[in-house]
Amino acid sequence: MRNLILVGPMGAGKSTIGRLLAKELRLPFKDSDKEIELRTGANIPWIFDKEGEPGFRDREQAMIAELCAFDGVVLATGGGAVMRDANRQALHAGGRVVYLHASVEQQVGRTSRDRNRPLLRTANPEATLRALLEIRDPLYREIADLVVETDERPPRMVVQDILERLQKLPPR
Repeated sequence: MRNLILVGPMGAGKSTIGRLLAKELRLPFKDSDKEIELRTGANIPWIFDKEGEPGFRDREQAMIAELCAFDGVVLATGGGAVMRDANRQALHAGGRVVYLHASVEQQVGRTSRDRNRPLLRTANPEATLRALLEIRDPLYREIADLVVETDERPPRMVVQDILERLQKLPPR
């Protein structure tokens, strides 16, 4: 295994589960959004405000290419990383991809107080999350080696599920 890469919607638990997986596997943890913030010195909402979503997505694409070139990291991606074909190719080639699936209801519950999510600055965040999942779900599934449900499951249980299922995957 080169890297273990987590994809999925906002609120699926990519960062929380990623940190736990990294600890369990004794690997470094990287979060593509946090790496962008560290590199730019600005938070994601500010980048969206100043450069728009296309500007942010350009930065994200460069960061994903860089992080996927590593060997032996656990990587959590932003929810929209799969929207670009170049990112999907880099993620698939970069290691084992785990799609953390969460229902829209779970996403709403986990993101409702988070002001760091520019795409949810709408009158109806639930409708936005529903629309995003409809578009993105097939893209997550396209590159996933595993699809893991996170609804109503403690993060440690999800981590154990991932580790057990990874051992059963054939080499690629």
